[in-house]
Amino acid sequence: MPTAMTVIDHAPPQPATTGELLHAAADGDQLAWRELVHRYEPTVTGTILALGMQHADARDAAQRTWLQMVENHSKIRKPEALGGWLRTTARHECLRIIRERWRVDPLDDPDGSAFPDATVDVEQAVVDADTVQRLRDLVITLPPRSALLLTELFRDEPPGYAELARLTGIPIGSIGPTRGRALVLLRRLFEEGTDAPR
Repeated sequence: MPTAMTVIDHAPPQPATTGELLHAAADGDQLAWRELVHRYEPTVTGTILALGMQHADARDAAQRTWLQMVENHSKIRKPEALGGWLRTTARHECLRIIRERWRVDPLDDPDGSAFPDATVDVEQAVVDADTVQRLRDLVITLPPRSALLLTELFRDEPPGYAELARLTGIPIGSIGPTRGRALVLLRRLFEEGTDAPR
């Protein structure tokens, strides 16, 4: 008489949730850290590349974003929202790198060729350069989306509204009003003589 065979369930284990991985990572589990990076690296990389960062700056922004996660993982109250947290952090780090670059090279004129004409009023050129630097410093104190929007709009070749919406996450219909509010705030800060924190 045939005997019944015991059926053993060999279903693969369910992947760990983000919350479980964050908890394990907090306890020093390096495999959990690696899995988190593996899952969310496309999110971080995509966010940074969408902002048009150069290769070296993009690499720095990604490293800073992951460092922020390592340092602040215990403050992430909703693990399921980690993707959004990483996107926001990556944007902040990109803006910080842009700000640092502006401070290092405020005139974007390393060889002094911007004023080759001897008839140029050097004193006015210095005043203009100082004004540009003040405006750049104030732009980065605006809310991140507004700062990014103004940065993109004042490029030599600003992107169209569809591309701006993709880069900033601002709906096309809200770009004009957002720009208007940002410019009003920027003018007020400038006229009040507000200095950006250094």
